[in-house]
Amino acid sequence: MASLDRKKKQFGFKRIISSIKNSWNGLKAAYKNEQSVYIHLICTIILLLFGFLLKISTTEWLIIIAIIGLTLVIELLNTAIESTVDLVTKEFHPLAKVAKDTASAAEFVLTLTSAIIALVIFIPKIMELL
Repeated sequence: MASLDRKKKQFGFKRIISSIKNSWNGLKAAYKNEQSVYIHLICTIILLLFGFLLKISTTEWLIIIAIIGLTLVIELLNTAIESTVDLVTKEFHPLAKVAKDTASAAEFVLTLTSAIIALVIFIPKIMELL
């Protein structure tokens, strides 16, 4: 808490705009440097197209939007953890490997879960068309 006390925080519209710019820069950096962010973008476009074409319900839209957002959030956190570990040490360290691997595993688990959720929503709708 002492470090927060020493640093004077500005409040107001300028700070909000600055925060939005920083967040946008983070998204751009992740998109440019992380292949999986690009893959998530492609998957997002596919999910949105399927949602519109198959006329999913409001509840299904909320679920799809939630899994898209959560998956991107976990990807961004994974990227932040990997970047922080790389900043701290360039040498191999077992704990650095655990940090990076478990962050990646969190992303992997959510991606699999999201894929299952999408299949549960879309497969019955596709089957109805056949």
